[in-house]
Amino acid sequence: MKRIFTEHSFPADFLFTDSTDALESQARSAIQAGRRVLLAMGGDGTLQALVNATHGRDVVLGILPTGGGNDFAAALRIPKNPIAAAVAILSGKPRWVDVLCARTANGNRRLYVGGGGVGLDADAVNYTAAYEKLPGRLRYIAAALRALREFKPLRIRAEFPGSNLPPMEAQALLAGALNTPSYGAGLRLAPDARIDDGLLTTLFVRNLSAAQVLAAVPRLFARGDLPESYVTRVSAARVLLSTDRECLFHGDGEILGPAPVEIEVLPNAAQVLAPVIP
Repeated sequence: MKRIFTEHSFPADFLFTDSTDALESQARSAIQAGRRVLLAMGGDGTLQALVNATHGRDVVLGILPTGGGNDFAAALRIPKNPIAAAVAILSGKPRWVDVLCARTANGNRRLYVGGGGVGLDADAVNYTAAYEKLPGRLRYIAAALRALREFKPLRIRAEFPGSNLPPMEAQALLAGALNTPSYGAGLRLAPDARIDDGLLTTLFVRNLSAAQVLAAVPRLFARGDLPESYVTRVSAARVLLSTDRECLFHGDGEILGPAPVEIEVLPNAAQVLAPVIP
């Protein structure tokens, strides 16, 4: 990896961290030392940490995708191979992108970059580590199936402050708030979402039976989507998600806090290196 940077005349210091807190601390120290380009090697959760550490600062960020999900890198059309990704972004240009800001019921405020939600996908976060040896999408599907065994029915309400959109309310398997077309390593539940349009996609997945979920697994694994009749979507700049029982909200596969949670788009909130696409 260092050779790629040298070949592109891109002097770089390489630092290693073992936690999100350490990454954010080193990022802030790097900015104080005058660094203006910060790259992270990891997945969406790693980029989330970098974005939170640098928000509001005059820096350019980059991601070399080596995590389980890498959905934000996919939205930037960064190659999956880390070496190819390094070549692509070092030959690329800065691009402004949106991020999402979640405020949870306990008062926490946290930025995230890709997908978040309540329901089955948030419950599945507890099990992803148990399947870390599986490839990305399969890991998330396996964790969701494990969570399904103990999943309790959930009624979710979505309100859209500042807009004329009517509320959505339904018994649902999950409700998501996405900046990217996919999350969970390529599960394309919001195919029309864009990372630079000032909008997020709120989606509800119907309260499917266990048999319906199992029947959908081959399609999820092969194509990364669900039948359209299973999903309802709305685009807005802000959404308030509330639930009829205690429920946690995740962003980029990281538990951020309890519902109710308000999520809003921060337009042009981060500048990232992205490949130049002809």
